[in-house]
Amino acid sequence: MLSLTRLNQTLQFPDTNYALEDPNGLLAFGGDLTEKRLLLAYSQGIFPWFSQGEPIMWWSPNPRGILPISDFKCSKSLGKFSRKCGYAVTINKNFNNVIEACASITRNDSGTWITKHMIDAYKHLHIRGHAHSIEVWDQQKQLVGGLYGVIVGKVFCGESMFHRVTNASKLAFMNLVTLLKEYNCSFIDCQMQNPHLESLGCIEVPRDEFLKLLQKESNEHLDPSLWTPRCIKSNTCL
Repeated sequence: MLSLTRLNQTLQFPDTNYALEDPNGLLAFGGDLTEKRLLLAYSQGIFPWFSQGEPIMWWSPNPRGILPISDFKCSKSLGKFSRKCGYAVTINKNFNNVIEACASITRNDSGTWITKHMIDAYKHLHIRGHAHSIEVWDQQKQLVGGLYGVIVGKVFCGESMFHRVTNASKLAFMNLVTLLKEYNCSFIDCQMQNPHLESLGCIEVPRDEFLKLLQKESNEHLDPSLWTPRCIKSNTCL
């Protein structure tokens, strides 16, 4: 494991083969969360994950959780919910509220890993057109669910999601998949599989296989109009 403290100018990362097995995927620590470093990290299948008071830690887990777009699982109950809930779904309408909502959720009794430092960095990526959000709104126009992530070529690297009502985060994810499918994207980087993501179709692949897929798709380009702030599902647009 390498300290990046002395590499702030050169923006180097060690080869992912040097990532630890325990804890799974810890590759380096230190450095910063500048736009250049974050984009370089994501292009190499590396992401930051740390808690308040810890140094920035960089990860590349093995195996890697991905969701092939064609393998997305829409249960009958989710499909029915989507048709009848009357919720609005938007893209990039309120990135700031989505990331702050994700940060407010206590996870595994250990607080949040989305620190103010992280929030500020990803808000900057959003302003620069690299980070995007999907929002879900109820009939009273209250934000009840959403997700955000970073785009690298044609790969959406999911960072976090939240829900305040049942199925809201799944609805956000379903609409993200629909959008990416329209633009011929092949998979979403889910970082690590969990039961929630597995229920939606997330699978685990060896890190080497993931990096080959990432290299291929990261050299492609999406039409920027995909990320234009707008309603993508609504009875009455916000």
